[in-house]
Amino acid sequence: MNVIAVGLGGFFGSIFRFMVGKAIPSQSGFPLGTLVINLMGCLFLAWFFTITAKQKNINPNLILAIGTGFTGAFTTFSTFSVETLNLLKDQQYFIAILYVAISIFGGITLAIIGTKLVSLDFKIKRKPRGKS
Repeated sequence: MNVIAVGLGGFFGSIFRFMVGKAIPSQSGFPLGTLVINLMGCLFLAWFFTITAKQKNINPNLILAIGTGFTGAFTTFSTFSVETLNLLKDQQYFIAILYVAISIFGGITLAIIGTKLVSLDFKIKRKPRGKS
């Protein structure tokens, strides 16, 4: 059942990656589509794993389908790596360095934000209501 959950999630994640990648074309050689996809994945996965860790009644197969399957297929380290190598091969060193730096630091920053969003959401939900 685990394999089916991951496969089903991966099916939809790869289609979504394809659609987002087509909607966001490269800008002057800068692989903007892959960058946006990977940054979205960092934010979402950190949020998703943080929020599901706080919930008790979530089916583990759903977590596998969404976390490992969907998000794993949606994000793409291999494309990031190949695009970086292509930029270096084409002697676009500044764009390659910028791409790597934004990918790493942006990804970590968005993962931190993803975890903080869960805490913020729980604080808002638990906040006692004042009398009107």
